[in-house]
Amino acid sequence: MWHPYGALPAAAPSLPVVSAEGVRLRLADGRELIDGMASWWCAIHGYRHPALDAAARKQLGRMAHVMFGGLTHEPAIRLAERLCELAPAGLERVFFADSGSVSVEVAIKLCLQYQHARGRMERTRLLTVRGGYHGDTAGAMAVCDPVSGMHSLFAGVLAQHVFAERPPDGFDAGLDERWAAEVSELAQARAGELAGVILEPVVQGAGGMRFHSPACVAHMRSVCDEHEMLLVLDEIATGFGRSGAMFAAEHAGVSPDVMCVGKALTGGYMTLAATLCTAEVAEVVSSGEGGGLMHGPTFMANPLACAVSLASLDILADGEWERQLAHIETELRDGLEPARSLDGVREVRVLGAIGVVEMEQDLDVSAATSAAVDAGVWLRPFRNLIYAMPPYVTGGEDLALLTAAMIAAASARS
Repeated sequence: MWHPYGALPAAAPSLPVVSAEGVRLRLADGRELIDGMASWWCAIHGYRHPALDAAARKQLGRMAHVMFGGLTHEPAIRLAERLCELAPAGLERVFFADSGSVSVEVAIKLCLQYQHARGRMERTRLLTVRGGYHGDTAGAMAVCDPVSGMHSLFAGVLAQHVFAERPPDGFDAGLDERWAAEVSELAQARAGELAGVILEPVVQGAGGMRFHSPACVAHMRSVCDEHEMLLVLDEIATGFGRSGAMFAAEHAGVSPDVMCVGKALTGGYMTLAATLCTAEVAEVVSSGEGGGLMHGPTFMANPLACAVSLASLDILADGEWERQLAHIETELRDGLEPARSLDGVREVRVLGAIGVVEMEQDLDVSAATSAAVDAGVWLRPFRNLIYAMPPYVTGGEDLALLTAAMIAAASARS
């Protein structure tokens, strides 16, 4: 059985999980681990949340699934309405997908079909930045970093897009005028072939867990406006509060033309994603040659997933997540402060419910993971990064154990 980004046979055995509750995973041998990863950032309310469990049971009593082609249902309608209410202004049309990668594929198609319908047949590329990650399917891979990303092996067979330099590091750094000028010049030179810009706003996730200034996002908005390109913001990792705002775009005070969400949408219970766009984008695409958006996943708008998503959004609606995020951010900053003095640590950074310890050299991932597990915490380090994105319900004592485990992982040696 193949595991993510792994070989067969695996280099190391995977830990068998038999149950999960709250913020803890219970292993087959009886050990319990605090989940510092929120199951790859999606289980924001923890495990076995009563409201989410109840929503799943109630929907199962009606139907688990029905095709969305020619049919519709209440959970999808209500969820689309809720997403439009929550999203940045202007995003009023919703296409449901079955994973984050697929939502990016849909976003790319929207850009291409939009420009095609406007008579700009030559606009077939996207502009993005180095250091990005947008998914593992072919179209999404093509807008990931082509050199340092996980998909460089496929560079010769993927669509060729246009890459600007990565935004300078630092959430509080402000706009780097040199970077902004280079992006503007690149967009000006290639505008005739560019359909849009795709960007992870403020936080680059799997490409390196880096934070950049919201001003960089705002600059990309102005570049798109100047050259009649669509701005796509990939909020799959950052959406629903992870960065400290409901959507990271809010830090920049901008609205995209297209936005991708996923991961935390269902509170981590099952896979569901969505691509939102403006009414103008939807109208142009729908009037084009294809007669509509040319995509249709089998499990699009799965009723069970939509029902659980609505329950997850209900939990967020009371605003408690903002207090939780502020608490987590403070605890991560304080708890990771000692890591700054460790040998081999290049940088420690925190934003919202994201804590990162960046090492100067690549880790012995097995040793770092084992050290965290021995400390009672599940982490998944990669390359030279030890990071945590815990559930929002993680309490103070557990956060202290989490940061101690991150420090233990940073100190581990083979």
